[in-house]
Amino acid sequence: MSHIIGLGLDATDIPRIVATIERYGRRFIERIFTEGEIAYCTRRREPAIHFAGRFASKEATMKALGTGHTQGVLWRDVEVVRLGGPPQLQLHGGAARRFARIGGRSSLLTITHSDALAMAQVLIFGD
Repeated sequence: MSHIIGLGLDATDIPRIVATIERYGRRFIERIFTEGEIAYCTRRREPAIHFAGRFASKEATMKALGTGHTQGVLWRDVEVVRLGGPPQLQLHGGAARRFARIGGRSSLLTITHSDALAMAQVLIFGD
């Protein structure tokens, strides 16, 4: 039987992401997001909303892992993927190592947004 070993929640201000993209452009986007995430978001009618949702997902995941932006967990180590259903997490590098270290077996991610706010919640399950 699995139980929750990590929980993370984040709310990201969409206008702040819009302003950051306008100011820093590709430099910001490529530092934070994977190529798959960039491709997904830029195909959307309003890419900034989707970038904000993925940013919130990365923050929520880092909270669920108990690391924040430390202990070798980098922005691009947390990837949000869509495989035909709800969004899912793929962890790489330091995030994958931390997930294994805390006994992670699976995770759930949910993303929602309003006009001004993108929110994400992550649950990490262990045995």
